[in-house]
Amino acid sequence: MRATLRWAHSDLRTHRGEALFLVLATAGIVASLLLATALFGYATNPWQRVFTQARGAHVWIHTAASTDARGLARLPGVDSVAGPYRTEAATVSSRGIRASVELRGLARLPAVGRPLLTAGHWLDAAEPDGVVLESGLARALLAEPGDTLTLPGTARTLTVEGIADSAEPRYGPGEQPGLVWALPSAVRAPGGQVTGLRLGDPDDTDYAVQRAVTVLGAGAVDEVSTWQQARSAAQGDNRLLGQVLGLFGLGALVAAGFAVHGAIATRIRGHLRDLSVLKAIGFTPGQVVRVFLLQHLAYAVFGSVSAAALTEVLGRRIPGRLGDAVGVWQGLPGHSLALCLVPVGTVLLIALTTGLAAWRAGRVPPVPVPRPSAPAGGRLTGLARRALGVRLPAALVLGCHRAFTGRGRSLATVARLTLPLLLIVVALSAWTTIDRFHSSPERVGLPTALTARADGTADPARVRALLTRDSRVAAAYPGVEVAALVPGQTGTIALRGVGTRGEPYPYALADGRAARGPDEAVAGQGLLDLLGVRVGDWVRMTVGDRPQILHIVGRSLEPRNAGRVVTTSLDTLRENDPGLAPAFYELRLRPGADPDRVATALTTAARGHLDVHPVTNPADGLSPLRAVVAGLIAVLALIGLVELLTAIGGIVREGERDVLALRAIGMSPRQITAITVTAMSCTALSAAVAGTVLGLPLAHRLIDAEGSSSGIGAGIAQSPSPGLLLLVGAAAVLGAAGLAALPAARTARKRLADTLSAVA
Repeated sequence: MRATLRWAHSDLRTHRGEALFLVLATAGIVASLLLATALFGYATNPWQRVFTQARGAHVWIHTAASTDARGLARLPGVDSVAGPYRTEAATVSSRGIRASVELRGLARLPAVGRPLLTAGHWLDAAEPDGVVLESGLARALLAEPGDTLTLPGTARTLTVEGIADSAEPRYGPGEQPGLVWALPSAVRAPGGQVTGLRLGDPDDTDYAVQRAVTVLGAGAVDEVSTWQQARSAAQGDNRLLGQVLGLFGLGALVAAGFAVHGAIATRIRGHLRDLSVLKAIGFTPGQVVRVFLLQHLAYAVFGSVSAAALTEVLGRRIPGRLGDAVGVWQGLPGHSLALCLVPVGTVLLIALTTGLAAWRAGRVPPVPVPRPSAPAGGRLTGLARRALGVRLPAALVLGCHRAFTGRGRSLATVARLTLPLLLIVVALSAWTTIDRFHSSPERVGLPTALTARADGTADPARVRALLTRDSRVAAAYPGVEVAALVPGQTGTIALRGVGTRGEPYPYALADGRAARGPDEAVAGQGLLDLLGVRVGDWVRMTVGDRPQILHIVGRSLEPRNAGRVVTTSLDTLRENDPGLAPAFYELRLRPGADPDRVATALTTAARGHLDVHPVTNPADGLSPLRAVVAGLIAVLALIGLVELLTAIGGIVREGERDVLALRAIGMSPRQITAITVTAMSCTALSAAVAGTVLGLPLAHRLIDAEGSSSGIGAGIAQSPSPGLLLLVGAAAVLGAAGLAALPAARTARKRLADTLSAVA
């Protein structure tokens, strides 16, 4: 045991830098996987907790105020019913912030879909204008219990009595109205009613919706929302962050395993004589294997335990969503199990790759086998001889030849170095795609920057004139959005009519063409998947009691409503309903215009009759992803550095036998050093080219697959700029050359006796 420890200690002193980088890389991998686990738990469990405690309804059905919804309680599979509750659409304002809301009249706390108070108290009959706000709406309005909300265009005010969590779809500016609970007497102008259904089997949601629509009549149903949609909205960007961390964490773990395997294999080739001596003095093959295995397991255990401890102690202090996710995750039942399984799984995978390489060390014979005088494939190729014949520098020719001598070993080195560089290219592609949402939003389905909604008292022509009067507004597209029942009546989708045939809305098309003629429309990927249709198909939907048949001529990049949106012109919808008036205006601004300043100016000019807010950009919630990507690139760079050090050690060690021959033909130490540096540079260059060529299409596939699964659709992926890719490649090549220069120079200047012993 003492001899084993002395051997391990000696090896550690010789390879301190490599050991440090392995520990840091392992720590980064484990931290990434733990944060991914925390984000997955944070994405799902808070909503599930609220849904369970509130006994949330699996289906919410909005209908006309005169609809008789009592028959819903008798539907098969319906356990209990919430409501019906009268509702009123309104706009509230607090601290200069406006929001579209749904006032819902409740006399008392319901048994199904019960709001969970987080601040203040529930409604009191002594306060007839008191309301309780959904927590997401309260955050958007910066409202707290005791604050007063105004209803623009009226003298009416509401007092915030409490704030509550809800399992229903959360508030989204311009997409989903916020939920405000009020006494029935406070709902003065009811425009409809809502009923919640709690089912015995959540898997029967589509069937229950279909039966409910049949009982009520398609013309009576305004909108249907389900628990799956609410859960998806609640998970939001957290699930994507978790997927990114998990994917790159696993990729980095595989790359680290290969790097460890390569490091041990290279070290074995360089210490064949030492291993033979160990066998000769009595070491068994198992003891030799344990030397390498225990040494690298110690690195893995130290890095994994350090990462787990730091994540547990400091994780909740990370600013932003990652810190919140770790705080929530630490309170979940499976937290302790995940905190143990992730480091243990990482250590086991590294142990597996280490064991495979160390097994070769155990097979080294106790009698040293004389090494061949020249490596296999060491003869100069015809191309190399011709290059020397045309007076190319000998160091350059011999360095390129050495890099690719012994094809199997050279290809394995290039492949191991390619993997971290490939993942870095994928990470940079993700970064560039996020930047594209901010720098070129019109190319990813966000051609407009502002949405303006009038309070209904102004004439549409005057509203549009007011909007276009501002020189910073390039175009104002009138629009309306209605809920439409899908074929089969299992849910509703968003049907948008925006722009006119004379001034069409500038869609961001990924497939097909723009909708120009009558009954033509474009659809998001989420809608195509929901209906099982393709571009070129005709679809039938129901708006109120009117059928609407549209020809899908294109697929647009649609970040709204999970892509479950079909968009046509306002003229097309007016053919079915001539009295349809614009409900909002999408504003395209001129380059350089500040959306916030334009919104403020338009709101002031409209004297409170206009609600103008910025269009929600899905990339706004992905700001933590930049820090995540930067951290992952650092971890991958450490793994690449370990592989570079391994490759340099192998090339330098194998080049020792050639030093005498090179000196004999008159090459100086500087030229001999240049051969090794060139060989290492060629290896790094090959890996950089392979990583770029393979990484770009892989990044496009992964990003477009994520876009398709989120409903936005394929076509959002953006490759890094050529300059950035060249910078990554140059960093790899220059780093390899710089790291190889010092050991190569030492080898070239060795004494003759040292060189002879290396050849022996």
